Amino acid sequence: MRIFISLFFFLCGLFPTLLHSQTLVSSTLLGSRTRAQLVSQFGVPLIQYGVKYYRITYTTNNLQGQLDTVSGLVCVPDDPTRIYPRVVYHHGTAGSKLGVPSFNVVSGGEGVIGNLFAGMGYVAILPDLLGLGVSDGFHPYVHAASESWVAADMLRVLPAFAAQYGVHLNEQLFSTGYSQGGHSSMAFHRDVENTWQNEFEMTAAAHLSGPYSIAEVMRELILSDSVYFYPGYLPNTILSYQTVYGNLFGQLDEVFKQPYAAKIAEFYAGTISLSSLNDDLIDLLEANEGASRPLRMLQSDILQEIIADPGHPFNVALKDNNVYAWAPEKPTRIFYCMADDQVPFRNSLVARDTMTARGAVNLAASDVNSAADHGGCVTPALTSTLLFFLGFQQVGFFTGTGELAAAEPLELWPNPATETVTIRFLPAGGQAQIFDLNGRLRFDGKVTDGNRTLDISSLENGLYVVRYLSEGKVWQGKLMVQ
Repeated sequence: MRIFISLFFFLCGLFPTLLHSQTLVSSTLLGSRTRAQLVSQFGVPLIQYGVKYYRITYTTNNLQGQLDTVSGLVCVPDDPTRIYPRVVYHHGTAGSKLGVPSFNVVSGGEGVIGNLFAGMGYVAILPDLLGLGVSDGFHPYVHAASESWVAADMLRVLPAFAAQYGVHLNEQLFSTGYSQGGHSSMAFHRDVENTWQNEFEMTAAAHLSGPYSIAEVMRELILSDSVYFYPGYLPNTILSYQTVYGNLFGQLDEVFKQPYAAKIAEFYAGTISLSSLNDDLIDLLEANEGASRPLRMLQSDILQEIIADPGHPFNVALKDNNVYAWAPEKPTRIFYCMADDQVPFRNSLVARDTMTARGAVNLAASDVNSAADHGGCVTPALTSTLLFFLGFQQVGFFTGTGELAAAEPLELWPNPATETVTIRFLPAGGQAQIFDLNGRLRFDGKVTDGNRTLDISSLENGLYVVRYLSEGKVWQGKLMVQ
């Protein structure tokens, strides 16, 4: 399949006043992984816990404002003595109805990212979205409002799940996602800081390689008539917005030429998957147009109307699903790769520049690997996200009556440092670990009463994450070496 790749190889507001009526319907243990298994799987020494992972079903609103049952994945660290922060991971484009976290975690699909976060000490929730997993109907692809409210409703039922399984949660909330999930994550982050600011509070967010600029950058890509090997995205978006808004077309062949319209109709009816549609459209375009140029699928008259009329329903729908025109207040990172072959990196620059102009302060966009394509960008983007979140993450301790005060950040002196750095005000006998920004363990040694000073002379200049483990507790901080 050309449209999807699994973890480390996968690609990877219409109803603002909906009443929220969410209930946990069911929860099913799908499996577990030990800490050793996770470290071996991901090669990340920062992993501290084994995990258990569950499929839950819960109620949310569908596009008509009626109750629907949807599914999602919950991944939980296996230590019940801790109180954990929450992270929402938003999945990328699903190649099929069951190509979503709660159905592909066992097979090694994108759901395993939830296990990675849980192993790092988060309770991770991964919503499957409307029309996917157990949900009925056509999936409203890159529809910002439903991506956001389905995630929020999963967050709302999390306390019921936690009470059922003895999982302890603190108030910290993180959000991230890749590709379509980057779009979802930014939409959710926006709504948390605006619509739901009295209900949730974001701690930090990282949005990864997402199509944030639907109406500008992504529209320009399609209208450029460029060779593009993901033609399935175009009909998926159009069919999605027809499902949401209902005013884009009457019949499919008003929008798409034959033989493309017939194949797209099969996808709309649910008889073929998005991955199959994408492969079939590439074959048809190469046979009929000489190359995979998605623009050639569109009828010329409607194409001219879209180009000429900014108020055309297509253009209005695209603009309604931009997710970048606001200013985040909480720490925010946007990670991308310049060689991305599916989602142009300019989406990230447009988001960064617009948010900065609107007053965002703790915001940065970073090219995490300028040579990586969309699939290759997953690993560096996730690694950067994990390290970014580490600077804020707090894991408390449960006594049976409540949460003990969260551990203070690790105090290092001097900081910045050059040859040596000293760990201060912590019990001796612990283990000190230093990781670089690629997640590699660069120092691992015991700290004693007579030796609290670490030799860092072999470390290159740059930023590192320092962890100190003692008596079942974890302290962490950032160290600048110069």
